[in-house]
Amino acid sequence: MIDFFIKVKQQKAQNLPFVLYRKPNDIKLVGFFQNNDHLYFAENFEEAGFVFAPFEGSQRILIPKNQSVKWEELITFLEENQDSNFTDSEDSQAKENFENLVQKGIDAIAEGTLKKVVVSRKETVDLLNFDLVLIFEKLIQSYPTAFCYCWFHPKIGLWMGATPERLLKSNDNNFETMSLAGTQKIQGAKEVVWEKKEMEEQQFVTDFILNNLKDLTSEVSVSSPYTAQAGSLAHIKTDIEGIINENSSLKQVVSVLHPTPAVCGLPKESARDFIIENEGYDREYYTGFLGELNKQGYNNKELKSDLFVNLRCMQIKDNQAHLYMGCGITKDSIPEKEWKESVNKSVTMKKILNLQ
Repeated sequence: MIDFFIKVKQQKAQNLPFVLYRKPNDIKLVGFFQNNDHLYFAENFEEAGFVFAPFEGSQRILIPKNQSVKWEELITFLEENQDSNFTDSEDSQAKENFENLVQKGIDAIAEGTLKKVVVSRKETVDLLNFDLVLIFEKLIQSYPTAFCYCWFHPKIGLWMGATPERLLKSNDNNFETMSLAGTQKIQGAKEVVWEKKEMEEQQFVTDFILNNLKDLTSEVSVSSPYTAQAGSLAHIKTDIEGIINENSSLKQVVSVLHPTPAVCGLPKESARDFIIENEGYDREYYTGFLGELNKQGYNNKELKSDLFVNLRCMQIKDNQAHLYMGCGITKDSIPEKEWKESVNKSVTMKKILNLQ
């Protein structure tokens, strides 16, 4: 893998766009290295390459296959680490601000304007001697079950993450997606038990996906909800799969799914407006989506896409890491508990940066 990472360092030194990624439970590391610094966009989702899309707006950036060199390398990884001993110093002002934001969300739900809303916060930490390659190696070693990536464009910035959530996987007309919500810290071998609030929050996401896909898809099957692990956190997950109708497009399916209630809320437009008005910062590419777009299958006839929601991520800028954490708010939410959940989520990236 030494040659691979030399290529990464050369590309970054030349200020040229690239993406490195490793899919969940995979042993293959993939890199796209763009030949120029042009900004390309995925406009109709018939393009091929790697897409990087924001939470809000239509600036879906593409590292195009036909403008890039693709590298692949096999990797070996260790066991997924449990970070149960992590302790974090608490920022009382950030805690107060976030709990007030959560309460605003609870109030909006009580007034009937929202059923659920996902509120988030940004935390900025200073970095000493940041080494992109070392941090990325640690990321893929620490989170083998996540989609791990490092994405750079000189006109946008540097983002890294280890997301547990797939937005959509498609193979021609067959598709898979998931409903993921509810979060708690795994306590050793202790059984994970979910409260009504978390079960309800996750059911909102499942219902939203099924309702929004019904006119675009057919033969849809849905699993029972189950507990899925992501690093030291557990979530409730439901698997959904089916067939995209002949007269429907990949772009239509992505448009109705993004942003899901797992990162935005319900109703979608009202929740999005609440977030933009009240969060107090621009999410940019946090809670957007990213991944392979129209990759050719082995027989060169199939077209495969594999898109993930940009969670558990950070933006690296001016020797600082900007970390992003969000929590799903329902009528039963308790502000202090949501703060603790956001702190637990911040550990995913802090652990990688050795901020322990």
